[in-house]
Amino acid sequence: MTTTSSARAWRRAVLLAAVALGACSSMPGMSPMLPLKARIDAAQEVPTNPSTGTGTLEATLNKNTNVLKYKVVYSGLTGPATAAHFHGPATIGQNAGVVLPFKSPVSPIEGEATLTPEQAADLSAGKWYVNVHTARNPAGEIRGQVMVGK
Repeated sequence: MTTTSSARAWRRAVLLAAVALGACSSMPGMSPMLPLKARIDAAQEVPTNPSTGTGTLEATLNKNTNVLKYKVVYSGLTGPATAAHFHGPATIGQNAGVVLPFKSPVSPIEGEATLTPEQAADLSAGKWYVNVHTARNPAGEIRGQVMVGK
C-alpha cells in the first residue's frame, strides 16, 4: 500500500467512524433524557369523584443524574388546590404515599428534584402518579399516572 492510498484509507475509516457515531447518537434510547407525561383528571382518582378539573404533566428524567424536571398545569378544580405531589410506587387504580411534595400547589407547578436510584426506577416503570388535592376532595381531586412518552 502506498502512502497516498494509506492516507485515503485512513480518511475513509475516520469518515465512516464519524458517520457511525452520528447514527448511534440519534438512535432511540441513546439520550439520557427520558420524557414523561400524564393526563390528569378525576376519573383516575381512587375512588373517582365528579370534578371536571383537568391537567397535564410534562417532565424529563435525566437517566445519568436522576434529576427530574417537571411542570404540572391544571384548571377547573372545585376550589383552590390545598396540596399537590407525586405519589408512588403504585400502578393505575392503586393508592400510595407521597414520594415528592411540590413546594406550592398553585398552577403552574414547576420544579426539579434529584431522585434516588429506586425512585428513578419506579418513575421510569410508570409507578408514580401526580395528585392535586382540594378542600372538597382532600384525598385527591385529580390524578394522573406518569408514563414515558413524548
